[in-house]
Amino acid sequence: MAEQIGYSQKVMEHFMNPHNVGVIENPDGYGKVGNPVCGDIMEIFIKVKDDVIEDIKFRTFGCGSAIATSSMVTDMAKGKTLDEAMKITRDDVASELDGLPPRKMHCSNLAAEALHAAIEDYRKKQKSG
Repeated sequence: MAEQIGYSQKVMEHFMNPHNVGVIENPDGYGKVGNPVCGDIMEIFIKVKDDVIEDIKFRTFGCGSAIATSSMVTDMAKGKTLDEAMKITRDDVASELDGLPPRKMHCSNLAAEALHAAIEDYRKKQKSG
């Protein structure tokens, strides 16, 4: 019998059927972060209307945990105000997924960072626009 390597059912679901995969053309905000150690790269695209994340998509090159955390963070951020979304932490992402193996916690950190980077990009554009 194959032994499960410490991944929750939720992690497996988001890995097998990730939500919000894709690219938004001309996004209002774009964030890209990478972890040179493991080689994971995450991109998050957001559309914002009235200070709320109306649409969000991600493109991730990485392990199953990286894909699952990206999927979860986009689910969590959709429909939230920018301020609410900025408060999403790696621990929030991991606990929504019913936990991650300790050596995969950096994935939830990347997912939160990519989201925050997209929001910061949007805010920068608003100031310069």
